[in-house]
Amino acid sequence: MSDDEFMMDEDEDYGFEYEGSDNEDDVVDVENEYYTAKSQRDTPDVALASFQKIVQNESDQNNQGEFGFKALKQMTKLTFRLGRYDEALAHYKTLLTYTKKAVTRNVAEKAINRVLDYVSAEEGIGLDKMQEFYEVTMKALEEQKNERLSTKTNLKLAKLWLDRHEYARLNKILRELHAQCAPTDDGADVDSSKGTTQLEVYALEIQMYGEMKNNKKLREIYEKSLRVRSAIPHPRIQGVIRECGGKMYMSEKDWTKAQVDFFEAFKAYDEAGSPQRIQVLKYLVLAHMLTESEIDPFDSQETKPYKTDREIAAMQALVSAYQRRDVHDAEKILRTNRETIMDDPFIRFYIDDVLRSLRTQWILEIIKPYNRIEIAYLARQLGIPNEQVEEIVVSLILDEKVQGRIDQVSGRLDLDRHTALETRRYQSLDRWTSQLVSIQNQLLSKAAQAGSDRNGPGGGAGGAMGMGMGGWQDVSPQVF
Repeated sequence: MSDDEFMMDEDEDYGFEYEGSDNEDDVVDVENEYYTAKSQRDTPDVALASFQKIVQNESDQNNQGEFGFKALKQMTKLTFRLGRYDEALAHYKTLLTYTKKAVTRNVAEKAINRVLDYVSAEEGIGLDKMQEFYEVTMKALEEQKNERLSTKTNLKLAKLWLDRHEYARLNKILRELHAQCAPTDDGADVDSSKGTTQLEVYALEIQMYGEMKNNKKLREIYEKSLRVRSAIPHPRIQGVIRECGGKMYMSEKDWTKAQVDFFEAFKAYDEAGSPQRIQVLKYLVLAHMLTESEIDPFDSQETKPYKTDREIAAMQALVSAYQRRDVHDAEKILRTNRETIMDDPFIRFYIDDVLRSLRTQWILEIIKPYNRIEIAYLARQLGIPNEQVEEIVVSLILDEKVQGRIDQVSGRLDLDRHTALETRRYQSLDRWTSQLVSIQNQLLSKAAQAGSDRNGPGGGAGGAMGMGMGGWQDVSPQVF
């Protein structure tokens, strides 16, 4: 919020009658004093004295009214803008006392939110002083039993600490928010009236653990958030949760699950009208390429309208190059669209995986006609060092996508195409031989059983010896 917006936000009529006097002339006089003081803001000290007079007059009459409330707002803003934060805090504390009776709850909430927004955006104020503004607000709201605004204020403070990477302060606020939401141990049965708030708290926690690279806690909170069924959350909150889930899966190189979560995040942001949908759509395209899918990610009904978006055009061209396995065109696209693609740290971190996948596919295609090929030749074609090509080839050999070996002396890849064919042939012959031996053993067993049945039991050794060749000749026709 700019200074001008902050200072000019209160010319609205609250619709109250001034309670300082029953005399209509007195009301007009106070109103004139207020607008006169407001016109003196170019000389802050003069304006502050005029505003203070209005507040003092109300205090002398033991009353709090509309123009006293407005005057305190102006005094808070003026002193804050001048960097006199202790004075601003003192005026703000007095302002909070007016929110009990002098104005309606909606007017009070609007004033509190605007002051806190301005305080949060101020870079010159120390964190401890900033926290004081929030603490006096929370105390006043607790006294008024305004639980809804109290929770919203805590969420606002938690978001502030997250943006400033103040994780210790953020953890304290998150514990308070969890206590207010009172979830069960597994997070599955949250009270329906507080389920939405619970999801907002989970979204903040997920972002915090994502920034801290604590994937174990991130997964735990992420799974809890998916089990909450009693909330009707704002689509933006769902988008945040799903986006962080997608990033978690990306860090685990589970590209398929990351693609699913990024798609859900994109739909949620799109429904909320959030500009973050464009960034998440880029992440969706990134995950889609890493799955090595041949399907165009812009064929879906949800993503098709963004295919020609200026921010997305570069990613769409990258997808096209990827599907053609044109590594050189892909590298050119990345060089010429650095602002829309490579300036994002998340995309930049994973773009090496995309290029490696492309180079791997290119190498598999280029070596098909060869029995041997120089590593240096592949490196020159790809424009990368020999060591990187060798690393890719070693991975292909270990994954059994390529049959061969690297001759490091000559710097060549020797492909064992014929050896692989002969190996498969010998394996087939071995299986055939084993089957023949099995059939032979079965036939001999049947022949022996038939001879035993013919001579009868008790024939003893003599019977067996007397069987002779004739016995076998008699039995053989029966077997065969």
